[in-house]
Amino acid sequence: MKRRKFVYLVGLATASGTLAVACGTDTTTTTSETPTPQTNPVSATTGPLEKELVIYSGRNEKLVGDIIKQFEQETGAKVQVRYGGTSELASAILEEGDNTKADIFFAQDAGALGAIQKAGKAAQLPTSLLDRVDQAYRSPEGKWVGITGRLRSVVYNINSVKAEELPSSIFDFTDPKWKDKIGWAPTNGSFQSFVTALRVAEGEEKAKQWLKGIKANNVKVYPKNTPIVEAVSRGEIAVGFVNHYYLEKMKAKNPQMPAENHFTNDVGSLVNVAGIAILNTAKNPNISQKFIEFMLSDKAQNYFATKTYEYPLISGVAPQGNLKSLDKVKKQSQKIDLSNLNDLEATLKLMQEVQIL
Repeated sequence: MKRRKFVYLVGLATASGTLAVACGTDTTTTTSETPTPQTNPVSATTGPLEKELVIYSGRNEKLVGDIIKQFEQETGAKVQVRYGGTSELASAILEEGDNTKADIFFAQDAGALGAIQKAGKAAQLPTSLLDRVDQAYRSPEGKWVGITGRLRSVVYNINSVKAEELPSSIFDFTDPKWKDKIGWAPTNGSFQSFVTALRVAEGEEKAKQWLKGIKANNVKVYPKNTPIVEAVSRGEIAVGFVNHYYLEKMKAKNPQMPAENHFTNDVGSLVNVAGIAILNTAKNPNISQKFIEFMLSDKAQNYFATKTYEYPLISGVAPQGNLKSLDKVKKQSQKIDLSNLNDLEATLKLMQEVQIL
């Protein structure tokens, strides 16, 4: 098969790793909490259900291992999961072509799903699945659907900054008054997805000027989101650019943390999604649809809301903690087709040009 190069995957590692049977693999430690009862049972899928399913999961086993086990128990299916980085697995799917073992690609972000879609590898999903979530959180072409949402946020120390002092636009953090007060994680995938959204929404030049402006404010660099939230809590920095759920998870353990999430009214609070595409080479298409139906059921959506503090994407399931519903979050940034966040190569090039990578 002729090797195909895809811009989302340039410079990333070739896929590796082995398949692990989900029911026999250690996953995250469970709690004594009982999952919320399912009130909208999984609907029947046309045709007989296959008893095997192969998932390539860019979502960490600690986040999805338990809910996959619950799917196995409900359906009697044997699920094999290959865990890895989202970009790594997207690359593997393209390299393997028609010979891929994967039925489903469970991606950490929409850009990777867009890459698979644009490479012609994603199958058309039925309307009954797509209509479970808002149009903003699924492929306009019907080739992938979001499962959970996450907001980019500005976490801030409530003892260092008053809520009314926080700007409504992410671009206002380039003001010199924020010098020595900001933290970010430029090597982190979620931050790079945000910069890609910035480029798509505002153009290359404005994105470049934002990166230069934040850098000029002597921004402190961290390896990932968790250390940023910890640094804000200690007062080491006043604000940091992260995903919303890191603070929510920490505050669930320590409600007295002197930190809160702030959401801007622009792309600074982009809602990105983790989502699923069924490959058009899937050997088990019916059980693949059943898996998506299960992930968009009340049972699974409550699991994600209470265990990972992500946003549920179906109506009737509320987010946890201090989070507002997505309907109440201003969504100017959601004019973006999330599938278009696949051009990571240009984002990395821009970040290298500004010398933050």
